[in-house]
Amino acid sequence: MTPLDLVLTPRGLRFLGRLYPCTIGAGGIARDKREGDMATPVGVHHITGMFYRPDRMAPPAPWAEPIHPRDIWSDDSDDPAYNHLARAPHAYGHEVMRRADPMYDLVLATDWNWPDAVPGRGSCIFVHQWRRPGYPTAGCVGLRRDHLHDIAARITPGTRLIVRG
Repeated sequence: MTPLDLVLTPRGLRFLGRLYPCTIGAGGIARDKREGDMATPVGVHHITGMFYRPDRMAPPAPWAEPIHPRDIWSDDSDDPAYNHLARAPHAYGHEVMRRADPMYDLVLATDWNWPDAVPGRGSCIFVHQWRRPGYPTAGCVGLRRDHLHDIAARITPGTRLIVRG
């Protein structure tokens, strides 16, 4: 482990010597992640992308990509684009990336079950803004808005999110 890793601990997310309060999936931490279990998967997950809402904020890092109005993330195991960014209209189940609420204004995507997604193993393990303190996610890691922005400005592609079981 290095100080540049994001390390999930029982007390929060540790990064560069700081401890950030965070939320995890309603299903807790899982060694055997499955689609729909609401769990945060155990493992070493690399940050593979950073997405932001250009109508709500400036790019938080030079490598951040804008979220476009029709961007979605497939969470349907039957979809050939399962666990990948796609565009609406889309005939399969998915999450809208450009949400009305601020939860996905800034998203750090991990390599959980990506790029070669195994159907049913789970999708969309992101680091994103939490709804509120203590309110669980659907399996992602949630942070306070200013903390997420602070972290996003300092990470690089390949930064690791370490989740222990």
